[in-house]
Amino acid sequence: MDVPLWAWLTVIAVIVAMLAIDLVAHRHAHVIGLREASAWSVFWVLSGVSFGVIVWALFGAELGQQYFAGFVIEKSLAVDNVFVWAIIFASLGVPAQYQHRVLFLGVLGALVFRGIFIAAGAVLLQNFAWVLYVFAALLVFTGIQMLRHRHDHGDPAASRVLKLFRRFVPMTHTYHGQKLVTRVGGALVATPLLAVLVLIEVTDIVFAVDSIPAIFAVTDEAFLVFTANAFAILGLRAMYFLLADLVHRFVYLKIGLAAILIWVGVKMALHDIWKVPTTLSLGVIIGILTVTVVASLIATRGQGRRPVDAPRSGLFREAGDDEVADSPRG
Repeated sequence: MDVPLWAWLTVIAVIVAMLAIDLVAHRHAHVIGLREASAWSVFWVLSGVSFGVIVWALFGAELGQQYFAGFVIEKSLAVDNVFVWAIIFASLGVPAQYQHRVLFLGVLGALVFRGIFIAAGAVLLQNFAWVLYVFAALLVFTGIQMLRHRHDHGDPAASRVLKLFRRFVPMTHTYHGQKLVTRVGGALVATPLLAVLVLIEVTDIVFAVDSIPAIFAVTDEAFLVFTANAFAILGLRAMYFLLADLVHRFVYLKIGLAAILIWVGVKMALHDIWKVPTTLSLGVIIGILTVTVVASLIATRGQGRRPVDAPRSGLFREAGDDEVADSPRG
C-alpha cells in the first residue's frame, strides 16, 4: 500500500479539524446528556465508517476490509476503556460537568502515544520478523488473563500511579472547576483533575499494549493501523457518556474481548502457515462481539441505566464558592 505524504497530512488535518470542532462544541463545562452523547456517537461512528468506504474505493476490497477489521477491534476494546474511566470518575468523585474536558485531553495524549507505538511497531515488524510471534504470544496471554480476571476492577484510589503523583506533585484536594492547576496561598499546585488526567493517560498506555498488537494482527499497513486507531479513539468520549451508566448490563463483554484477543493472537501466530482471509477474520470478530453483547443485554433485560457501582474514595471533593473565589482565574 503506497500512501503518499499528502494523504497522511490530509488525514491528520481532518483529525485536528474534528478535534477543534469537538472542543468548540464543548468549550463550556456542562453535563453531557444522553441525547447529546448519542448524537456525537453517531457522528464519530459515521466518520470512521465513511473513511473506511473511502479506503475501500481507493485501495480495493482487501485493504478496505483490513481497515474495518482494525476499526472494529479498536472500537470494541475501547469499551473496556470506557468502563475503567467510569470507575475512575466515580471513585475519585470527578464532577460530571468536568469529565469531558479530562477525556478530551486524554484523547489528545492517546493519539500522540499511539502514533508513537504504531510507528515503533511498524519498524520492529519490518526489521525483525520474529517480533510477530512475540505480539501473538502477548495477545493470547492478555486474552487469557482478561478471561481469568474479568471480575476484577481494581481501586483507582489505591493505584500506584495516583500514589506517586500525590507524593511528588504538590496538589490541592479540591476540584477547582476545569482547572488542572491553581494557586493556593500564592503557590502553584495541581488540582485533582490533573491527577485524574494522568491516571487516565497511563491507563490508556496500558491498554495500547494490547490494542496495537491486536490491530497489527489484521493489517501490517501503518496507514490503516493509525487511521483505524484514530477514528476509534475520537469517538471514545461520546461513547463514555452513552455507555457509562450501562456498565452493569455488559456482563459478558469481557469474555468476548478476551476471545477476540486470543483469536487475533492465534491468527498472527499462524501467519506463515495459513494466512487467514481478512473476510473470515472480520466475520469472526463481529460475530464474537455480537454474540457477547446480545447475550449480555438478554441476561440483564429489564435493568435500567444507573451510575457505575464504585465506592467513593473520599480523597477529593469539589471546592466551595469561597475556595473558588480565593483561587485566581486561569
